[in-house]
Amino acid sequence: MTTVGNTQQNQQSELKLVYTCCMPVRWGDMDAFGHVNNTVYFRYMEQARIEWMASFLDVASASNTGPVLINAQCNFLRSLKYPDQIEVQMFIAAPGRSSFNTHYQIYRLGAEKTRCAEGQAKVVWVDTVQEKSAPLPEAVLAQFR
Repeated sequence: MTTVGNTQQNQQSELKLVYTCCMPVRWGDMDAFGHVNNTVYFRYMEQARIEWMASFLDVASASNTGPVLINAQCNFLRSLKYPDQIEVQMFIAAPGRSSFNTHYQIYRLGAEKTRCAEGQAKVVWVDTVQEKSAPLPEAVLAQFR
């Protein structure tokens, strides 16, 4: 277990690093001000989360249960711009019956690795037919061990 960022450390002191991925900043990620638009940081976190889940779940198959975000937040520390290469680290906190918190660190890679953003999102497992929370599947729970 590890701690992450000052803001996130206040909310969760023990986090488990479960996934790291690298990706390029695309030209289209930037806005008129010449830096990555704030909404795109959420896409970077989403990409890491989906890749992580795809490593142990069949995320493409139709199912009556699945993950839903109920909140997400991001602290922007440094701007990103094309053609930066980034690394997204994803951490998880102890699960509840039907939910868990995810935490993210986004770094610009280069001569120095610079932390540019930190964020978090709460994932709730939902029965889509009943529109109610459902217990986390065993495959998800196994990631916390």
